[in-house]
Amino acid sequence: MAALQTLVCVIAGVILRLWLYRSFLPEWLSTRAEIVTPLTSWERAMEGLSLKQSFISPYSGDLFHETPLILRLLGFMSKFSQNSINLMFVAFDLVCAILLLKITKIFGGYLLVHQSRSVKNYSTDIENLILRAEDLQSVQFFVTIAHAFNPYCIAACLARSTAIFNNMAILFTLFYMLKGNKIMCGCFLALSAYLTMYPIILLAPVAIFFYKRSSPNSESYSDHKALLSYSHISLITLAWLAVLIGVSAYLEQSWEFLYSTYGFTLTVPDLTPNLGVFWYFLTEMFEHFRTFFICVFQINVIIYTVPLSIKLREHPVFLLYLLIFLIGVFKSYPSFADVGLFLCLLPLWKHVFSYMRNTFVVTCMFICTTVFAPILHHLWLYAGSANANFYFAISLAFSLAEIFLVTDLLFAFLRREYDMLQGKKHTLPDGSQGQVILD
Repeated sequence: MAALQTLVCVIAGVILRLWLYRSFLPEWLSTRAEIVTPLTSWERAMEGLSLKQSFISPYSGDLFHETPLILRLLGFMSKFSQNSINLMFVAFDLVCAILLLKITKIFGGYLLVHQSRSVKNYSTDIENLILRAEDLQSVQFFVTIAHAFNPYCIAACLARSTAIFNNMAILFTLFYMLKGNKIMCGCFLALSAYLTMYPIILLAPVAIFFYKRSSPNSESYSDHKALLSYSHISLITLAWLAVLIGVSAYLEQSWEFLYSTYGFTLTVPDLTPNLGVFWYFLTEMFEHFRTFFICVFQINVIIYTVPLSIKLREHPVFLLYLLIFLIGVFKSYPSFADVGLFLCLLPLWKHVFSYMRNTFVVTCMFICTTVFAPILHHLWLYAGSANANFYFAISLAFSLAEIFLVTDLLFAFLRREYDMLQGKKHTLPDGSQGQVILD
């Protein structure tokens, strides 16, 4: 029955996207700053492709910022009709849905195996917290719902955002990581880093995962075997990345694309308003402070990797999810496509939802900011009855909603782990009930 419901949801999601392609929404969504960015705009991609076909380097100006391999893929897609291109994007979204289902199935087994290895350390009064196979059967259905009817995923698909290629690469990375395939995991991790650069930090949880997989009973993280394991997956990933960049340079007969892709992402020269905070600060500040603040903002994406890797070294899959979440929040050109990705994966942690405290507030913040963002954008740029502060306030509130969600999820995860080890009843020496507070 659950399998039938899942299949119905997948089919309904595909039909919904095909039906919406016949409306006015695709044209409108393709102009929305919340959905497309200078890095993922289909229109910019087509203009860059036109330059290429006119024997002009698309990387010589400030218009095109896709990688050379994506440029070739887009060139192939552009040979088809508009309806065929729409079908391709729906097919890409369907591949993401299938990957999510496979990831959910494998992840359920991973959770049960991890629990069986740790059960000897658990308290004796947490029977209702112990995961069982039947508890995980509904997760596939919720993941399917989270993707099929996710407004952020639908909007990115309708707008033909090229961010879908990066999302697919990240999902393939997670899939092959859970499968234990180092070569393919390193390949798709390198591909995602090749496309948008930021996912290279996912190398930390991937390396920890494969080390824990090879030494499930090891408690040391500084011995020779750990370093050898980390170096192995790192070399595989960096080798694939070098191949991708080398092939790109060979196709372009130039290294010019490096600045137009990775350099553009790092230096943030295009200050088109979006869901992030870069554009507003860099517009308002004095030019001589620009480099300093760019460094501070970019460091935000990677600085949490080390403390989270230390704290969550026993839970590399959750660590990887948190880093995907943080990339979507702090990257220089975020969009709804990034939000859609981590919301699709959120039901994987359904077993910790009961510990979350801000679900209602976060949900209301997401709804309000999503609705008001295009309204205030129109009032600012078209109606002339607002200013940049209005739209930035909405962008900031949206980022706060994301941060509240990720911190609440982290609290819930750690709180559940504490109860699993210490028990749910915390009695003080005087017999009164204690309260657990995470510092």
